[in-house]
Amino acid sequence: MSGRLKTLMILALMVYALIDHGGMTHAQTGKQVTVYCSILEEQCREGATLFEAATGIKVTMIRKSTGEVYAQIRAEASNPRADVWWGGPGEGHLQAATEGLLMAYQSPRLPELQDWARAYAEKAGYQTSAIYLGALGIGFNTKVLQSKKIPEPKCWADLLNPQFKDEVQIADPASSGTAYVFLATTVQRLGEEQGFAYLKSFHANVSQYTKSGIAPVKATAMGETAVGIGFMHDMITQILDGAPVKTIAPCEGTGYETGSVSLIKGGPNPDSAKLFVDFALSPEAQNINTKLKIHSIPSNKNAVLSPDAPKFSDIKLIDYDTARYGTPAERSRLLTKFEKEIKSLAK
Repeated sequence: MSGRLKTLMILALMVYALIDHGGMTHAQTGKQVTVYCSILEEQCREGATLFEAATGIKVTMIRKSTGEVYAQIRAEASNPRADVWWGGPGEGHLQAATEGLLMAYQSPRLPELQDWARAYAEKAGYQTSAIYLGALGIGFNTKVLQSKKIPEPKCWADLLNPQFKDEVQIADPASSGTAYVFLATTVQRLGEEQGFAYLKSFHANVSQYTKSGIAPVKATAMGETAVGIGFMHDMITQILDGAPVKTIAPCEGTGYETGSVSLIKGGPNPDSAKLFVDFALSPEAQNINTKLKIHSIPSNKNAVLSPDAPKFSDIKLIDYDTARYGTPAERSRLLTKFEKEIKSLAK
């Protein structure tokens, strides 16, 4: 074999070794990507580690709640500092898309996604894509309820019982996508007038509006509050870790989140950002949830569905209008009204 031919064969093998089945390279020397992450801290860290190992691209991962990331992307619009927004309910992503803060991208992974996920991306003009579904529910600490002789709630209406005064935690919808889903769910299932009447009564039983959506879940597991409002899959994680917690889908019906991933318009590393979005839509990234005992519904058909995940067939879901309640005008209007008419109320 000639020296020239041998050299060409070695180069060909090196190129082949750098490309995987999903199209990501295993060596992107000197490249980087900055990701604003709105899922759990553990997921953010695991995702960064996997992506760096697969691509060689350095990840700067910054974990913030959905509302905080939206506000930061908006504040940085003239000089974007991040490339990708990973996780958090779709309303915030859709609002950012409507305001021209995101960039359309049709990942080669889209054909691998469930029908509902492909429809979501198409409806959003491919400015955001779905990575998971999660149903909103009520979680409660059985030991705390028993010690205080409070009956277990089965419906949203039960949480208005005076016995729950200062026994409920929920996040602030201005900073938390989870809590915004609760606000939008309440308005959709009852109508705005009755929905805000419900929220006024509910406010009397809220001990704290936390900054992040996961905080009430963890507080419920630790017995710091009797009841927490959050996504059922997050409650299930606590249950499987041994916490004395139950979670239920309220009898009247409940809303849900479409967890999303998006490219930030004008980000400094667009090529690396596209590879990260491809990664977020891959089975490997979505299987992080199962590894960490997080039981949401993955969007990729080839991802592992946890046997402990909530069964959507057993949950009464409302016809949740993500597109409408993710628009800037509607989201801003509801948040302003909540701030003025609910959070300002005396306890």
